[in-house]
Amino acid sequence: MLSFIRSDLAQLIAYTPHPGGAIDSPGGKPAQIDRVDTNESPYDLPAALKEKLAWTYQQEIETNRYPDGSHAPLKQAIAEYVNESAQLQGSLITASHISLGNGSDELIRSLLIATCLGGEGSVLVAHPTFSMYGILAQTLGIPVVEVGRNETNFEIDIPGAQAAVANTQNPPVRVVFVVHPNSPTANALTPAELDWIRSLPPHILVAIDEAYFEFSQTSVVSELLQHPNWVIMRTFSKAFRLAALRVGYAIAHPELTATLEKVRLPYNLPAFSQIAASVAIGHRQELLRAIPEILTERDRLLERLQSFQKFRLWPSAANFIYLRPNLQDQWAIGPTLSRITEELKAQGTLIRHTGGGLRITVGTPEENQRTLSRLQEFNFGD
Repeated sequence: MLSFIRSDLAQLIAYTPHPGGAIDSPGGKPAQIDRVDTNESPYDLPAALKEKLAWTYQQEIETNRYPDGSHAPLKQAIAEYVNESAQLQGSLITASHISLGNGSDELIRSLLIATCLGGEGSVLVAHPTFSMYGILAQTLGIPVVEVGRNETNFEIDIPGAQAAVANTQNPPVRVVFVVHPNSPTANALTPAELDWIRSLPPHILVAIDEAYFEFSQTSVVSELLQHPNWVIMRTFSKAFRLAALRVGYAIAHPELTATLEKVRLPYNLPAFSQIAASVAIGHRQELLRAIPEILTERDRLLERLQSFQKFRLWPSAANFIYLRPNLQDQWAIGPTLSRITEELKAQGTLIRHTGGGLRITVGTPEENQRTLSRLQEFNFGD
């Protein structure tokens, strides 16, 4: 390792998502793959919206000029959408409550810089969950405190979390990350978890990731103004079909969003990404019309997989499902998960091996049928 690089980074593994495109089939010919591993929408933007964006790029974007660093028009549009979707009367959420990031990852990093850097705090996460909370904290030299989950419903180990928060040894927990619904396990926050985060003291930031809000239709945004120590994160990468353009947003107390503006990089959101997000939110009724079909397909996947009797499944409040092999020998689960993932990849289906199980995104009806057929053919006894 180069001597000038921080020694602790040698222990980290870079986040490496699956590449898109084609893979070699067993016959040696390239086969188009079903990418049901990253929780994206299975549907691209409609052609008419792509044409509108192409025209905007040609006619309105000056590529020699920096983008709008204030994000003001998009913040206003997002605030209106948040109020509308939460049925908040009186437009309680304003543009001052919104901060934008180059994906939610940048927002997570900015929150960590604003709260824990310089030995001022650690972060609490409950595994299994989205790995980037811990990865980003570690890249900044911020300690990560981990607790487990109850595998019956994947509720956070609340007594363990309470003990971690009560521990005042340096550095104390300054940020708690919760996900609503959680990835990879697809469960929404339980009443007990909600009561716990409501009880956390004001010196602890509660970061609530609602990346899958449009699928769960469950949110805590109506309580946000009662809790200045809460921040809600959402994204345009899932239901709004803009994963390629990296637009995330945070909803929080104006003092916190003003702080995020201080620590984010200038011109962090390209002009085209800002315009695409504005177009998407302006056409939200059209884009979100696909959600009922996706949820119907999700329920069909769950029902069919339950009939296989070779998998253990959990309910889903998102656009993906989580399962584990139903085996007597627990030692075999790890190798079997890897084997399922590799065999499905060879057949043209990418799924995610994470958190001690398999996470499968709901795709198109055709993709879902291929996923079912390939899982049904898998033989644990080989």
